Amino acid sequence: MFRPCIDLHEGRVKQIVGGTLESQLSGPKTNFVSDQSAAWYAELYRRDGLTGGHVIMLGEGNEAAARAALAAYPGGLQIGGGVNVTNAHSWLDAGASHVIVTSWVFREGRVDRARLDELVKVVGRERLVLDLSCRQRDGQYFVVTDRWQKFTEMTLCASTLETFAGSCAEFLIHAVDVEGLCRGIDRELVEQLGRWSPIPVTYAGGANSLADLETVTRLGQGKVDLTIGSALDIFGGNGVAYADAVAFNQRVGAVPVVTSAQTQP
Repeated sequence: MFRPCIDLHEGRVKQIVGGTLESQLSGPKTNFVSDQSAAWYAELYRRDGLTGGHVIMLGEGNEAAARAALAAYPGGLQIGGGVNVTNAHSWLDAGASHVIVTSWVFREGRVDRARLDELVKVVGRERLVLDLSCRQRDGQYFVVTDRWQKFTEMTLCASTLETFAGSCAEFLIHAVDVEGLCRGIDRELVEQLGRWSPIPVTYAGGANSLADLETVTRLGQGKVDLTIGSALDIFGGNGVAYADAVAFNQRVGAVPVVTSAQTQP
């Protein structure tokens, strides 16, 4: 199914090419900057009955916009970006359905099991999403942290997902090498996630057509959902109409049918 997103950078809703987030000279490559607020998008998703979407804070200066989005759709959106054991519960209290964590549970390229266990104890496995976004190197997918710039020692494989599934409710996995490029999904990764993961996965990266949504649903064996970013018309794209993505979810029974008048904030 289609899962919506709200990516925040410097307090505004943007679509950014993932691998450029730490560009020091020119800043990240940006595909789209919205005139609408994060809360506007959250309200749109709420009215269309879309669940399981996420708000990602890309750097500093995004907390106010993120909190406004959560307030507009309480219990309907996950939150990620700088989440740790100290602030996780405050985000749940602000209306997030789940917190998404990645960099904080890794230290020097390795999983800090004590940190992960502490986080599970504080927020509960059922409200934790682990972001295991990855990049390819030497023919394998390695988990990357710190705005997707640092390679960890961990590869994505069946045993990795099986191990981490005991500590979280879902995985969020960006295919960073194709994120924001609108050149099509990483079919190999999606197919592997469908085989390997014992719990739901949201995949993001490269989607440029409604056919990609259908492909992810099929290759993912019902366990992998798709986030569409830069190709979506509400983010300035021309590959996928938001209304068509909502209609897809309605066809597969993921959301109730609503009238067009209900879909405008």
